[in-house]
Amino acid sequence: MRSFNRLSRRDLLRLSTFASLGVSSSGWLKSLAHAAETSGNEKPKRSCILLWMSGGPAQTDTFDPKPEHENGGEFSTIQTSVPGIQIGEHLPELAKRAGDLAIIRSMATKEGDHSRATYLMRTGYLPQGPIQYPTLGSVLSRELGADGGELPNFVSVAPNRFVNPRAFGPGFLGPAYAPLVVGEGGAPGAGPDGEMNAAASLQVRNLSEREGLASGQTDARLSLLNLLEDDFQAARPDITVTSHRKAYEQAVRMMRGSAAKAFDLADESDELRTKYGNTQFGQGCLLARRLVECGVPFVEVTLNAVPDQNVLGWDTHQNNFESVKSLCGVLDPAWSTLIDDLKDRGLLDSTTIVWMGEFGRTPKINENNGRDHFPAAWSTVLCGGGIRGGQVIGASSPDGMTVADRPINTPNLIATVCKAVGLDPEAQNMSNIGRPIPLADHGADVIEEVLAG
Repeated sequence: MRSFNRLSRRDLLRLSTFASLGVSSSGWLKSLAHAAETSGNEKPKRSCILLWMSGGPAQTDTFDPKPEHENGGEFSTIQTSVPGIQIGEHLPELAKRAGDLAIIRSMATKEGDHSRATYLMRTGYLPQGPIQYPTLGSVLSRELGADGGELPNFVSVAPNRFVNPRAFGPGFLGPAYAPLVVGEGGAPGAGPDGEMNAAASLQVRNLSEREGLASGQTDARLSLLNLLEDDFQAARPDITVTSHRKAYEQAVRMMRGSAAKAFDLADESDELRTKYGNTQFGQGCLLARRLVECGVPFVEVTLNAVPDQNVLGWDTHQNNFESVKSLCGVLDPAWSTLIDDLKDRGLLDSTTIVWMGEFGRTPKINENNGRDHFPAAWSTVLCGGGIRGGQVIGASSPDGMTVADRPINTPNLIATVCKAVGLDPEAQNMSNIGRPIPLADHGADVIEEVLAG
């Protein structure tokens, strides 16, 4: 079990001295990344970015089009940069980067309910029994992360946790491995001056010191809190108490250090921010790159509803085609720019990107011109570190109703992601009932052809 670091009076004095010196914004990100590599806590060798498509995206309108069948719907297809691979017409920038993508067209699961399916895909396990399974970000960040850094090991951008809060939590790993959540509460639109306030919504709240406090008062209060918690913890040596302290210590490190500037997207050029897209998801992808660059091992960015859409994310029971077009208009520039940005900075080979939702949508179009829940045959996409791109794995039938080749279940996908980031899928953590639980469920098979040699 990992040890829990505790700030001493000397640590508090050192932090306050460091803060009083100030930090120049010039080159701070590169310096922080270098410090992470050379500090006592080694920078994680691998990172993972999860692009979570809340609601379940329609595979036939994105990565598994059916142009020759009536189930294909209104959209046409476009040829990608890889001969023989076509995707939906509203993903033109990703089509140019197909050489980086491993498209899995044969996902086959059994959960068609939002709550249960979200839990399954985000934890790798069914929501049953007394075990409280941790979300993927908690699992991977625990394995890849380092203790004592200024930034948390797991950041979640704009999650829709109300669908199933347990699917977004650390489960039996405990609160110490919960994510830092930013941007929750929906996708902001344009302000009165026409400028998007998406970047502002991704700031970490309550990191500045309280106004009106004299110099040293914050240090004195933190020192007193430390003494009180020493006594409390001595009488109650419980993981909840330890996790509570660790959360406070993390907040102090962020408040007093320079790393919190990773959340200030104003440091980036207007040109790059525009390429990502002036949306919460687009700016969230930019934030993910900045956090990975600073050594954060796991970041997830959720694509929720877009402006002027009356649907919850990709839950397109009505007006599917209008909604998917709008959603792709947000997804395409953000994801493609993320790939380019990571590649330009030498980070793509060490950063695995996972694109998925909780299930797919019915190939058959309903009476409301929509698509309903469909877990029987759908798509996910992997790219980046540890992944061999430029290929399609598996296939659905011509009508999209069944898996025709290479069925892949959730444990197989989780095991493959673990392997891609350099972890053993059979490694175990102890659960809340004293039972060892592997990172990927028992019997999971790695999708070997997806992995880079």
